[in-house]
Amino acid sequence: MAGQAFVTLATNNNYAKGAMVLGKSLRNHKTSRKLVALIGPRVAETSRAVLRKIYDEVQLVDVLDSGDMAHLAMMKRPDLGVTFTKLHCWTLTHYSKCVFMDADTMVVSNIDELFAREELSAAPDPGWPDCFNSGVFVFQPSYETYRKLLTACMEQGSFDGGDQGVLNSFFSDWATADISRHLPFIYNLSSIAIYTYLPAFKQYGHNAKVVHFLGKLKPWDYVYDATSKSVKGQTSGMQPNYLLQWWDVFSSSVVPLMKEEYSEQPFYTACSEDNSHVEAAQMQLSHPTPSLQISSQERKQRWEQGHADYLGMDSFANIEKKLDSFLK
Repeated sequence: MAGQAFVTLATNNNYAKGAMVLGKSLRNHKTSRKLVALIGPRVAETSRAVLRKIYDEVQLVDVLDSGDMAHLAMMKRPDLGVTFTKLHCWTLTHYSKCVFMDADTMVVSNIDELFAREELSAAPDPGWPDCFNSGVFVFQPSYETYRKLLTACMEQGSFDGGDQGVLNSFFSDWATADISRHLPFIYNLSSIAIYTYLPAFKQYGHNAKVVHFLGKLKPWDYVYDATSKSVKGQTSGMQPNYLLQWWDVFSSSVVPLMKEEYSEQPFYTACSEDNSHVEAAQMQLSHPTPSLQISSQERKQRWEQGHADYLGMDSFANIEKKLDSFLK
């Protein structure tokens, strides 16, 4: 239906990879709805080009940051401040109803039936079930709602420093008002919950429709061996089968699109089949051009604002090197 859409958000190139897999997984499971990707200014043009091949609409939005470092520090997740940008999804008023999905989710079955639900429908959060998890929710775009959400942000802030705190405060009657707005957990199956209540996963996990890779480590942080179809290293806190499914979609459906866009420059997908590109990419990350050098104070400020240079000096590989040298 032209009037309904799945919506996601990518504020940097890593989450853009997640959005690519999410979009492909929705396409693979034959959704009949439009696909919309909201992107921040830090998403590179090459990533935007790949997203345009998957999504019907790719829209650049300003990054809204909560500035609430106290609560984000308490959660040990300063990067979550930029998730306030998610509120832009209420401005998509050319759609009558939408389903928002975080870029670290993946569908494993068709979920078009969610459009029969009303705003705000969401699944319970595994950490506090009287709160909903804002990784998947049904909403109705409205400028009035958007303005009210921004006002709530400015006047009350967020109890967790992120969008989930704001949305739970704004839609405060979710837990008690209408059970039809409670999505079954299979629509937002947390990779963390799999390990905290394994018997339930064994009983109901085969019904999962959406997998949410919660936590600091994301699927794209791992290295995938395309030959053996295996992920290298420990996969703590993440169900291996779902992680492999994510990488299967990425390597088979996304990497070919990336190669088309990166045909004249090296790139690193973390697939072992692309090892020929790794050395050049790592050299580029380890030795940024002088124009990209910034002071330690500015770098600290960017980290505090959730704007770490994840593809450059703040990449996982570089941070790991610094930790190794420190520990030695």
